[in-house]
Amino acid sequence: MSTLTRPEITASNSTALITSSIGRAAGFCFGIGTQLLFLWTVVYLFLFLRYCDGTEYAGWWWMDTLMAMGFAVPHSLILFPPIQKRIRQRLPSGLMGCVHCTVTCVTLLLMFRYWGSSKVVVWQATGMVETAVLACFYLSWVALLYSLYWTGFGYQTGLTQWWYWWRMTPPPRRPFLTTGAFRYMRHPVYMSFLGLVWFTPTMTLDHAILTLTWTLYIYIGSWAKDRRLLHYIGDEYLAYARRVPGLPVIGFGSLNRFRP
Repeated sequence: MSTLTRPEITASNSTALITSSIGRAAGFCFGIGTQLLFLWTVVYLFLFLRYCDGTEYAGWWWMDTLMAMGFAVPHSLILFPPIQKRIRQRLPSGLMGCVHCTVTCVTLLLMFRYWGSSKVVVWQATGMVETAVLACFYLSWVALLYSLYWTGFGYQTGLTQWWYWWRMTPPPRRPFLTTGAFRYMRHPVYMSFLGLVWFTPTMTLDHAILTLTWTLYIYIGSWAKDRRLLHYIGDEYLAYARRVPGLPVIGFGSLNRFRP
C-alpha cells in the first residue's frame, strides 16, 4: 500500500512546488514591472500637466470627463477594505500595493492617450504672473516628493510590501505620522496634488475639466481616507484629527478639524 501512495505524494508535492515557484516568479516580475511602469507614468504625468497636449475631436468634453473620472474612481475603490479583502483571496497581500499602483498607472496612461484638447482659454497668465504660477507648479512637485518621502515612497508604489513578500518576511508596522507637513494638515500628498492641477499659466477648457474633476476627487478621497484611518488607527487618529485640519485650502466640512 505504501508503494502505491508514495509516488502520488511525491507528484503532488512536486506539482505544488512548481506552482509555488511559478507564482513567485510571476510575483517577482510583477513587482519589478510595476516600479518601471510607475516611473514611466510619472514622466508622462509631468509633461501632461505642464503642457496638457491632446487631440481635438468631436465629443472631447465628455471623453475628458470620463477619462478624469476613470483615474479617480478605481484609485479610490480599490482601497476599500471589502474590495481589498476580495483581492487578497486571490493574490498575496504583499502584492496589494503593486496592484493599486498598476491600476493607477494604467488609468492615467489611458487618459493621456485619449485626452481631448480645447482651444477655449479660461485664463492666460503672462509676464511675472506666468513666472509665479510656473514656480508654484514646480514647487508643488517638490512638495509632493517631500510628502511622499514622509509617507514612504515604497508604500505608495507597492515596493515595500512587495520586497518583504519576496523575502518571505512580515513587513514592519507602518508608522502613524504627525511630524513634518503632517503637523499642519492631515493630507499633504493631496494638497500637493491640488497644486499640480491648479497652477498652470494657460488654463484651457479641457484642463479646467481635469482640474475641477480631480479637485472633487481629492475632497472625496480625503474624506474617505479619514474614515479608513479612523478604522485602522482608532482613537489616536481621532485625537490627531481634532487638532489638525485635513486640507487648509478646502478644509471646510468634514476636512476641517474633527469636532469633539
